[in-house]
Amino acid sequence: MDARDADLKRELDATLHARRDLGEEYESALVDSFLEKVDQRIDGAVERRVRRQLAEQQMRLARDSRSPKAMDYWGERFGFGIVSLVLAVPLSAIAGGVARLPGLLVAWAGIVGVNVVQAVRTDPNLFRRRKSSQGSDWED
Repeated sequence: MDARDADLKRELDATLHARRDLGEEYESALVDSFLEKVDQRIDGAVERRVRRQLAEQQMRLARDSRSPKAMDYWGERFGFGIVSLVLAVPLSAIAGGVARLPGLLVAWAGIVGVNVVQAVRTDPNLFRRRKSSQGSDWED
């Protein structure tokens, strides 16, 4: 039994003792007074519990807002794709003009390779096999 339970037990004993001393005509006032104290104690306990849960929820939200999410990488992927396409034009022209078709293929293989590396960096599970809800493997 903690201190608050002991205080409540003492309060109940005092209320019962006062009822014996004062008589039955004060019984309802004494009971109301005791119930008011019980209500205050319950309200305090509920308030502490709600405050603790709100604090835990705020901590979770703060932690979640700091951790990277897939949506955080959307702008980075979009920007990287645009830069790749913009740089692909002069690289293709230079490679095609100097080494013709083999140079063009090497330039585009490099562009695709850099984009694949960037995609895997932002989503490490991108090319791994996934299981469907029925348990069968998807074919890549």
